[in-house]
Amino acid sequence: MEVNQLSKVERFEDLIAWQKARVLTKAIYQITQQGAFSKDYGLSGQMQRASVSIMSNIAEGFERNRPREFHQFLSMAKASCAELRSQLYVALDVQYIQSHEFNQILNQAQEVGRIIGGLRASIDKNKQE
Repeated sequence: MEVNQLSKVERFEDLIAWQKARVLTKAIYQITQQGAFSKDYGLSGQMQRASVSIMSNIAEGFERNRPREFHQFLSMAKASCAELRSQLYVALDVQYIQSHEFNQILNQAQEVGRIIGGLRASIDKNKQE
């Protein structure tokens, strides 16, 4: 999405990156509230916070209404997405989740990361023009 197209977006809820991050967050909450995973308050809580952080940083950056700040918040959202992916490996390794759940959520997280990266690149491109 180009910045000039982004300027037509009036609410952060309309951003595809935020919408996909919301779906990812719901999936994280669902898996972390099951079985032994739900009793590992450290890992489950950290994964929930990381996923919420993705959504929150997209929203907060957008609402700041300054491309440079939005870019910074998108960077933080992308970093939280990487943190979440790393934590998914822990959940898989300690057998809190099965490989099919891992693959599904990892793919979602990778997609969110790519979308955020594309949005950041678009902002960078338009800052240089």
